Amino acid sequence: MGLQVIHTDLAPAAIGPYSQAIKVKPWLFVSGQIALRPDTGELVSQDFAEQTEQVLKNLRQIVEAAGYQLTDVVSVDVFLTYIGQFSSFNRIYEAFFSGHRPTRAVLEVKGLPKGAQIEIKCIAYRNQ
Repeated sequence: MGLQVIHTDLAPAAIGPYSQAIKVKPWLFVSGQIALRPDTGELVSQDFAEQTEQVLKNLRQIVEAAGYQLTDVVSVDVFLTYIGQFSSFNRIYEAFFSGHRPTRAVLEVKGLPKGAQIEIKCIAYRNQ
């Protein structure tokens, strides 16, 4: 069973020595995504809601580039720099995962790359 590196220009390029995702059929492991614009590599804004939407869009682009859908996501890990944003995060997250509820952990962390306020990584499974 070989590893397949997943890359799409529709999501930000990795900012370090890692891949956007690795596919090991039937599993997909997506690296943590922050709110970088794919075209510039810069944070979309300092607004938490805008950052959350951008992170989820980036995540979706990578998942779809690998041939999966958000409904194939089985586990999500979320890192927030301020847990007080949990309710706001949940409202936005629910719009992306409506009707499908993967397992999830939400943690508060001291800091994230480039001053981001949120990072999300996930694992997907698709019986192919």
